[in-house]
Amino acid sequence: MSADATIRSNVTGIPGPDLTPTATVLDKPLSECKVAICTTAGLRLAGDVKLWLDASFTVLPAAARDLQLSHFSPNFDRSGLTADINTAYPADRLSELAEAGVIGSVATNNLSFMGAQMDATFSTIINDSGPAAAQVLLDDDVDVVIFTPV
Repeated sequence: MSADATIRSNVTGIPGPDLTPTATVLDKPLSECKVAICTTAGLRLAGDVKLWLDASFTVLPAAARDLQLSHFSPNFDRSGLTADINTAYPADRLSELAEAGVIGSVATNNLSFMGAQMDATFSTIINDSGPAAAQVLLDDDVDVVIFTPV
């Protein structure tokens, strides 16, 4: 049995939360909004070598471009991110949109979670690290978050 088939058979039937999207209407034009990025690319600042084994997140200063992947799985394809980190962390594109006046400004900080969660439960993210991450964005008066799942 392939690894994919094994994983599918192990998770089939496990109940999950209802993640029905909720529509949100901005109360101001996008050209006046502060925008942040939240990615599951498992990015950290260069030199941060701590293994990412929990549901925590990392705050990435908007100006930081010296980032590294913290994925440790040999099955994770790094080629797209290696060629252009903007595929998962579009910080350069966001800056260009701000310069062009499409968005109001770029948030002071962006967020990165590890997409591959080993021992973390979904409830940990919903009850703990998710609200803590949201608070970081609220404290920065962020209006819009671009979520880049990896």
